[in-house]
Amino acid sequence: MVLTQIAEDRGDIASALQWINLVEPTGQNNYLGAVLKRAQLIAKDGKLAQARQILSEMDVESDDDRIRLIIGEAQLLRDANQLGESIRLLNEALDRFPDNTDLLYEQAMVVEKNTQFDLMEQSLRKIIALAPDNQHAYNALGYSFAERNVRLPEAYDLIKKALSLAPDDAYIMDSMGWVEFRLGRLESAEEILRRAYAIKPDAEVAVHLGE
Repeated sequence: MVLTQIAEDRGDIASALQWINLVEPTGQNNYLGAVLKRAQLIAKDGKLAQARQILSEMDVESDDDRIRLIIGEAQLLRDANQLGESIRLLNEALDRFPDNTDLLYEQAMVVEKNTQFDLMEQSLRKIIALAPDNQHAYNALGYSFAERNVRLPEAYDLIKKALSLAPDDAYIMDSMGWVEFRLGRLESAEEILRRAYAIKPDAEVAVHLGE
């Protein structure tokens, strides 16, 4: 798996596939992760239909594993900008598992990309109701408001809640820095974003700090 990731980071998809194909189905969880990664690599190589077939033909032992495969396929479709098909797949899964927070979160990410912001908020609010300690839902909703420069006081409160649940999460720090920037509190924004970048020198954090 590590050698697969190294090859992928180098842009060598062929070698990454050679490494991932060596993972044997000795442990269900590890093997399922390898199957998901293999499908992701094949899709990245321009073979989305083949990648989806791999996931649809995978035999799994539990509903949790089935949900992981559905989310993996939905992410492949989202990355390929086939948003309608991704939404359809997730809606079908949510008909069966209406309170699954992982499915709801993935649905929120896809419909946001499809500019269906009301539905995104509805999904994230449902996660918060089902799992009040889910920092990702607070952060995603707050960041979406900050990114669109709307409802900034509410965005601040949501991200503040997320940060209280995960105070060392660099991505949530980034969200806080970004909403502080939107609110015009530049010194606070710079301080927070520098701290986030020191923990996680990610390109998006760097862009926010640069702005």
